[in-house]
Amino acid sequence: MTAAATATETRRVLVADDELNMRRVLEAMLRREGYEVITAANGQEALSGMTAGVHTVITDLKMPVLDGMALLKRLSSDYPDVPVVMITAHGSVENAVEAVKLGAFDYLEKPFEQEQIRQVVAKAMSTYVLARQNARPEEPSVRGRFRLVGQAPAIKQIYAVVEKVAHTPSTVLITGESGTGKELIARALHENSSRHGGPFIKINCAAIPKTLMESELFGYEKGAFTGAVGAKPGRFELAHGGTLFLDEIGEIPVEMQVKLLRVLQESEFERVGGIKTIKVDVRLVTATNRDLLQDIAGGSFREDLYYRLNVVPIHIPPLRERREDIPLLLDHFLAKFNDRLKKQIGSVSADAISRMGSYHWPGNIRELENMMERTMLFCEGPEIQVADLPPEIGGLPAAAAPAAPGAASLKEAVRAETERVERELIQKALDETGGNVTQAARKLKISRKSLQTKMKELGLRTA
Repeated sequence: MTAAATATETRRVLVADDELNMRRVLEAMLRREGYEVITAANGQEALSGMTAGVHTVITDLKMPVLDGMALLKRLSSDYPDVPVVMITAHGSVENAVEAVKLGAFDYLEKPFEQEQIRQVVAKAMSTYVLARQNARPEEPSVRGRFRLVGQAPAIKQIYAVVEKVAHTPSTVLITGESGTGKELIARALHENSSRHGGPFIKINCAAIPKTLMESELFGYEKGAFTGAVGAKPGRFELAHGGTLFLDEIGEIPVEMQVKLLRVLQESEFERVGGIKTIKVDVRLVTATNRDLLQDIAGGSFREDLYYRLNVVPIHIPPLRERREDIPLLLDHFLAKFNDRLKKQIGSVSADAISRMGSYHWPGNIRELENMMERTMLFCEGPEIQVADLPPEIGGLPAAAAPAAPGAASLKEAVRAETERVERELIQKALDETGGNVTQAARKLKISRKSLQTKMKELGLRTA
């Protein structure tokens, strides 16, 4: 399987560089990896190419018409989920910090090894898939705070905790199932703190190969390993004076947990291959959908690190435990997708809201958001009806009473129930593995091919 196969659909990379030879080299290399490639000679052409549905952007820093930094600003604003990798022959730590502050996913100096590009693009694609799976209400709502929508008691309690601890330096551990909005809480803690003028650096630990974790977090010196043609700052260094958000913290290997604990205790580290100790001032926020106490019992997570991270715990409840917020979320998504899809759907019928309220939502707000986008895309009337909903939601709720005798054959009832259970288990496995089909198949103890066939039958996709 190539790096491009982070999901079931083709992945598209846009390469922006004013040097024709560089564009050709990158295009040829990425096509060999299985990516579809679009090229642009400057930032303006790159913006035009984004309409083709790009999943990752590689851009040079120095370009005519619209340079890399200006392009990065536009992409961060208009396409926040698309990772941007900056490349330049004029590298410096200052440029790297500025680029990452503006939202760059990574930063490479010329000349670079092809393996570096391959690894970075593979990570970017994994991050894109994971980002697409996170629910991100974009506009503030009078029905919520901190870009979260909800007024359930548990959500109101979260608002109060964020308000109270945002200005403190204490570490925060955010827990909750996939799709509940953990990154939104991390951003709220940063934006409402005295560090809001500093960088907010995020990294999804599940998207980083274990062998690259140390260099991602702490950076490396020139010659530290094959392909290290120049020094590169790590995420801790880039987050100096701001906040570092480590999502999926439970995926960090045990050997790295010792080094992370040292940074938390001493606020200092050395780059890979370096001897100079670097001091940093970073507020750490972490998140996970795993049970870390169970991982501690199993020996895959250090107890001392857990207590260091869990100074302020924030648990986000799944959507099925805050069903009273569903109407508020539906109003939010109606406004969002009416604007995005150029639709004029005014409401959701009471029966449809009732069906959605009875559904179990294994994918949480992310699933609700994706369902609303799909439903609104095909809805022809001014109001969403039960008939417009997907079968798993518009059909009888899982908790509903069984059908009257004779309404359906036993064979049909068993088949329908089997399909529902399969859908739930597969969706849960995909959520827990960030959409990685191979890992999900391993969790379900079936072959990857069998899982892909079943996903096709059930109409499931990973992004």
